[in-house]
Amino acid sequence: MKTTFRWFGENDDSVPLEYIRQIPGCEGLMGVLSAYRPGEVWESDRISVYFEKVRAVGLKCEVIESVNIHEDIKLGLPTRDRYIENYAATLRNLAPFGVKVVIYNFMPVLDWLRTDLDRLNPEDGSRSMYYDDALVRDIKPEDLPELMLSQSNGFSLPGWEPERVSELGRIMKAYEHVTPDMLRQNLKYFFERIIPVCEELGIRLAMHPDDPAWPIFGLPRIAHSKDDFDKICALYESPANAICLCTGSLGSERENDVPAIIRHFGRLGRVACVHLRNIKFTGERCFRESSHLSGDGDLDMYEIVKAVYESCPDVYMRPDHGRMIWGETGRPGYGLYDRALGIAYINGLWEAIARGDKGSSNKV
Repeated sequence: MKTTFRWFGENDDSVPLEYIRQIPGCEGLMGVLSAYRPGEVWESDRISVYFEKVRAVGLKCEVIESVNIHEDIKLGLPTRDRYIENYAATLRNLAPFGVKVVIYNFMPVLDWLRTDLDRLNPEDGSRSMYYDDALVRDIKPEDLPELMLSQSNGFSLPGWEPERVSELGRIMKAYEHVTPDMLRQNLKYFFERIIPVCEELGIRLAMHPDDPAWPIFGLPRIAHSKDDFDKICALYESPANAICLCTGSLGSERENDVPAIIRHFGRLGRVACVHLRNIKFTGERCFRESSHLSGDGDLDMYEIVKAVYESCPDVYMRPDHGRMIWGETGRPGYGLYDRALGIAYINGLWEAIARGDKGSSNKV
């Protein structure tokens, strides 16, 4: 398991690279270049600046999240070919820097959603992100940007960039007659043109699950269960058609057996990276981000880490969405302290599992 940390860049992250380098067991980043809008080509010069800063402190960056997909590709519009060409150009510009995995999602319009980004947890006084589906049903989609961006603490929110959400109403209307099967066929069209490029470059394209794991606002969603990902893998048979297995996203649906899903796709060789986090259910389709500790949430992190160890031990891993603790402020879900604690806990589980597996060569 290759332990990493998400970093948004020098001017868009509250956590200095030097602090990430000091986290025990953390060897690299899942990198972000948030300046680019979906459909734009990432320029080599700007990529180079990012990588120079990362390598200067002794960290690696072999995973990028995310190179977002333009809505015209998801909608299957005639303009999609131009944006697919731009996507391929970005992959070609990333490959020389040693990038091995590129994460993306195929969620229409909304990459992710929470109803509160800074909810007080009365149990311990920490603060974390929170989702309540009952509240979502009462929200008008046009009110979402203000809800999300007003709680961002001045940081950008991936998928909620102002220029992107300014067209929210128009784009949502464009999906009114798009079914899950149609969306899946548009994904296949994308795969048929981009996976050969990935194979040529030695890059794995890793799809992130829907977050949360069900359709919202009537938008089609096709990546929130084992069956969904079986269909996605069948669209293009290639190791380059891979999965970024996010435990919190899939785990938000109680029916998803997350360790079993990891083992299934891990043994098929389709898991390229994992986002490990825990969540605490507070009602039906209602949850908050908890610490990574199994006992603090409702996901069995021991079984999750064991499933990774047994079925895909060489994947890239990062701790996902932490709480804000010890007075820290920053981008919601992406402070230093709780995510660093998450790495320590996950690596502790890994070491215990490895030591119990006599004769194993898997190491932290």
